[in-house]
Amino acid sequence: MFVGRKYELNNLNNSYISKEFQFPIIYGRRRVGKTTLINEFCRGKKNIYFVAIQSTAKENLEILSSQILSVLAPTAPKNPFSSFRAAFDYVFKYAKNERIIFTIDEYPYLATSDQSVSSVLQAAIDKYQHDNKLFLILCGSSMSFMENQVLGYQSPLYGRRTAQYKILPFNYIESSTMLPGFINEEKIVLYSITGGIPEYLSRVDNSLSLRDNVRDLFFVTSGRLFEEPPNLLKQELKIPETYNAIITAIADGSSKLNEIATKVGIETSQCSNMLNTLIGLGLVRREHPVTEANSRKSIYILDDWMFIFWYRFVLPDLSRITMGLGDAVCGELFEKSLADHTGHAFEDCAVQYMWMALKRKKLPVSFKKIGRWWGNNPKEHREEEIDFIAFSGEEAIFGECKWRNAQIGENTLDELIRKSKLFGQFSNPHYILFSKSGFTDALVKRAEKEKGVVLIGVDDMFWD
Repeated sequence: MFVGRKYELNNLNNSYISKEFQFPIIYGRRRVGKTTLINEFCRGKKNIYFVAIQSTAKENLEILSSQILSVLAPTAPKNPFSSFRAAFDYVFKYAKNERIIFTIDEYPYLATSDQSVSSVLQAAIDKYQHDNKLFLILCGSSMSFMENQVLGYQSPLYGRRTAQYKILPFNYIESSTMLPGFINEEKIVLYSITGGIPEYLSRVDNSLSLRDNVRDLFFVTSGRLFEEPPNLLKQELKIPETYNAIITAIADGSSKLNEIATKVGIETSQCSNMLNTLIGLGLVRREHPVTEANSRKSIYILDDWMFIFWYRFVLPDLSRITMGLGDAVCGELFEKSLADHTGHAFEDCAVQYMWMALKRKKLPVSFKKIGRWWGNNPKEHREEEIDFIAFSGEEAIFGECKWRNAQIGENTLDELIRKSKLFGQFSNPHYILFSKSGFTDALVKRAEKEKGVVLIGVDDMFWD
């Protein structure tokens, strides 16, 4: 069953109807659903689908030739084309009179096997694109390669694309459509361990309990996600061991460049370059206090909830899991640590909610920026944190998120109001509280009376 991606699918279909030459670029991290989207788009349409492999140019040309001829000349001998130029020319000439989709998936592998491919493809586009019906798709999982070597200014293909789609993980609501057997609270937990990656969500068994799913995915050696992060790193990186150490250091609490470099045992310059690579893969994010765009207080955090979960709770117990004690490890997780992990993901879900509510015009402030804030309180000489601030001009919404079994009371609101007074630039503050377990009667009554206070429970976060 195809889920989500309505915007991308509608745009692709509208472009297809135009009959003109189209050249969309589709990219995103592995497992995010790029191929599923392309397959859905190609359903019922004449298409050539070629997946490049990590091999020689000769082998890739042989596979490409076979795919082209099996669709466009099924009865002809399957002799390989003499070159990529000849293969591309053949497809473009065919598409002069008939609409056809030509997808090159894992394009970075093809371009790496023959560094002239991008130039050859550019020449073919420039030669044939006018009065041509080809729908050419380049797809890739290496986001840094696709952004720099395909979409970037230095690429021969720069300026040729007609559209680009960066395919992101599902948000918590999109993820929930793949989890019909669970209550909303459990859907937030499952989002926090899958990161909204469709392929991982598809592995959740709706007939099993939340705990049994977590165990079967991560805490048995046959589990789909038991070795997923190191396997992904091996596919994407030349020296995965050092990158693995960097991710481990961040998961263990190191967040500043020098802290991470010291923990891993490498120079800060090398560490900085490697962190940029991980940022390009969508695994790490550099963050600064949201109101301080030029702040030197930036930190590095993991930007993938499945990686966060794996490095914090699976990696430290690999030995026990391998020895068949995964059920006990999973039990300890549910007793001690899962709520804290989900609480941090809940803050991410709250920010997603804010963007969706903004689109629906459900908020008192039409904000332009939103994010976490931390910094010094000069009056009380202590560090403060705010889960998020959403602001535009002098208006701001201050947000607090609580993933705990007790209801939120007035003290939480009072504390948020106190911290908001650190920001004199906002003359019209509003407050939003998100709670797993609801709110006390006193806080509900106060929110009804006081303008600018909104209370959001877990069920309120899921649109009808």
